[in-house]
Amino acid sequence: MEKKTNILKIHPRDNVLVALQNLSRGQTVSHESTSVVLQQDVPAKHKIALEDIAVGDPIYMYGVVVGSAIQRIPPGGLLSTENISHKVQAYSVPQKAVSQVWSPPLYEKYASKTFMGYPREDGKVGVENNWLVIPMVFCQNRNIEALKKTMLHGLGYELQNQPHYVLENLISRYKAGATEEELLKEKIAKSSEEVALNPLFPNVDGIYFLTHQGGCGGATSDAVALCHLLAGYINNPNVAGATVLSLGCEHAQIRILKQALSQMAPDLKKPLYFLEQQSSTSETDFIEECIKKTFVGLIKANTIVRKPAPLSKLTIGLECGGSDGFSGISANPVLGFLSDVVIGQGGAAILSEFPELNGVEQELINRCVSLEDAQKFEKLMHTYNTKATALGAGFDSNPSPGNIKDGLITDAIKSAGAAKKGGSSPVVAVLDYTEQVVRPGLHLLCTPGNDVESTTALAGSGANLILFTTGLGTPTGNPAVPVVKVASNTLLFDKMNDLIDFNAGTVIDGTTSIEQSGEALLDYIVAVASGSIGVKARKLGQNDFIPWKRGLSL
Repeated sequence: MEKKTNILKIHPRDNVLVALQNLSRGQTVSHESTSVVLQQDVPAKHKIALEDIAVGDPIYMYGVVVGSAIQRIPPGGLLSTENISHKVQAYSVPQKAVSQVWSPPLYEKYASKTFMGYPREDGKVGVENNWLVIPMVFCQNRNIEALKKTMLHGLGYELQNQPHYVLENLISRYKAGATEEELLKEKIAKSSEEVALNPLFPNVDGIYFLTHQGGCGGATSDAVALCHLLAGYINNPNVAGATVLSLGCEHAQIRILKQALSQMAPDLKKPLYFLEQQSSTSETDFIEECIKKTFVGLIKANTIVRKPAPLSKLTIGLECGGSDGFSGISANPVLGFLSDVVIGQGGAAILSEFPELNGVEQELINRCVSLEDAQKFEKLMHTYNTKATALGAGFDSNPSPGNIKDGLITDAIKSAGAAKKGGSSPVVAVLDYTEQVVRPGLHLLCTPGNDVESTTALAGSGANLILFTTGLGTPTGNPAVPVVKVASNTLLFDKMNDLIDFNAGTVIDGTTSIEQSGEALLDYIVAVASGSIGVKARKLGQNDFIPWKRGLSL
């Protein structure tokens, strides 16, 4: 998009237009030789019929079917949940893999580009050098919180400039007899205490304390999956080592975690400490042992220093959440361009959220390098949707109320735009939940569309940097991996600048192309990977970790 316009036709095959700004009833909009008069007011991000669409006719966006008309929609009519329903094209796996011909963009320009990362003994490179304190089961969350309170303060890792909300004025007004209405109008005083970040171990970027509600009491398969997920976190190149806390009797046994680790990384040499509370003489002795072993591990982690590394050492997780009608035409294609550049340099990218690939299966199947991966993708998609549908939440129910309000009125519309994060490169591997990235190129990872569950999975499969697009805003972060939030529109970037790192809304504004925005974002993430820019989620202490209870969430 090179100049400011009020509508956009994304693909030549499409029979709808996207409103790039608020449009009024009676206004005429034109695309090439076709003009239509708007039948209703059209909010920005929503879709307009470019031709007469009869009941049963398919709706095309991004060149694929994204819905079916359940009412006649005249030219200039607004698409809504009342006149279209979710529909996608059928897909199939070919008899043999489709031949792949692909040229990476800007290869020579970025061939010598490097970032300053932490080299690991297995040849991977971390963009951070973190220590993790991990519970095997929710019974350890209290101990985790006790360790967190003690160690972050004692070792100088408390966050800087965190707002402190002062309640004294509310309390005094309440005691003086103020009404509820008067209290609701009262201003809350805020102070930002200056806390100097002065870590004892300057080469350790952070100590992160995971908590979760799993490990026991649910399906045994979920406990086993949790063990594999935690093994993936320990194996992540951003992780220097870990302290693992177990109660002892839970389904998620340390033995299963160690087995998963030996399969993923048989020669792993990171310092790891496994502690079982039921083998300890008291809770205070248990906490004391955790502190001492973590301290010794941090000494070892602190010996690792940043060194130059090529872009081939990046594994980019691609995520979207709080999406809007602009996500698929600005932020997501920007990520797609960037992932193509990184893959072209020998790096890797991971496209997740299988419910948000519903409707673009055939394109992704055709991009699979091997027939086995095409078959695996088809099977995972079918199995997931079948199970979710049986539980009353099939792929067609994926859009959230916020998505619908901002123009993503069917899952297929949402999916067609979400898939743009994957760029154009061949698919080199299809991964089930918790499987690891072991080669360069684009990977498809089976995760739910739930933002935090999917982001959690990306880090667990080996992403050392996550790019997260949003059109509505989200504070999501991750304990092992920095999460770069990318806005799809400038209004959001300006409004929620305390949460958002990068603005791709300039594509909608017409001030940059997708390629220009992609190159700017690449420069930004190189600075993040080098430790010279801190992402907003890190500054806010937003370190979300939610394992997927498989099939129970979409």
